[in-house]
Amino acid sequence: MVEEQMINKDEIEIDLLALLYALWRKAVIIVLCFVIGAVGSGVITKFAITPLYQSTSMIYILGNSTNISGISLQLTQQLTVDFTILATSRPVINEAIAKLDADYTYKEMVDMVAIENPSESSILKITATNEDPEEAANIANALADATANSVAEVMDMDKPTTVEEAVASKEPASPSLPKNMAIGGIVLALLACAIITVRFIMDDTIKTEEDVRKYLDLNTLAAIPKEKKKSA
Repeated sequence: MVEEQMINKDEIEIDLLALLYALWRKAVIIVLCFVIGAVGSGVITKFAITPLYQSTSMIYILGNSTNISGISLQLTQQLTVDFTILATSRPVINEAIAKLDADYTYKEMVDMVAIENPSESSILKITATNEDPEEAANIANALADATANSVAEVMDMDKPTTVEEAVASKEPASPSLPKNMAIGGIVLALLACAIITVRFIMDDTIKTEEDVRKYLDLNTLAAIPKEKKKSA
């Protein structure tokens, strides 16, 4: 029983080595597939995908208020979470659209913005994404101002302070050319490896003396080398 397990283990090791050798013999093809995949993904990313730019504006929600100086830190954080929801409410979004003098719908505007409240802070980060870097900055600033106005009205307090105004980004946030090229190259290279592996597994032809002993359980008495053609 132990000998049979050892024989099976040896056969598996030989098969794996043979597979690795088959992949190594096709290394040029695998590398070529990687290059083709990377270049193809790069071309698609560069010319077929529209780049998107992001800009972020930040406001300090409770900065100028004197009416709520006695509230607890926990309540302050809860209020900030509430204001995060308030920032995407219909009245605030519509006010921002009016400031921009744009024809965006409520849904279009909401899809372009992301509101974030950094942990344990009273700051709201308003990030806008757009094909035009200038427009992305304008959207972030308009929504920050509209949110500040709404917070002041709801809480009956001074208008929150702007910590940082959004500026137009020079580099697109997406897509990432290096990342897409790497993914494209790896995917095509793995596909080539998969095809080579399947062809190797499906190939049951007898090629060597070892194959005769291994698959037919027969001993070879002699081996006849292939005759080479003589040059004229």
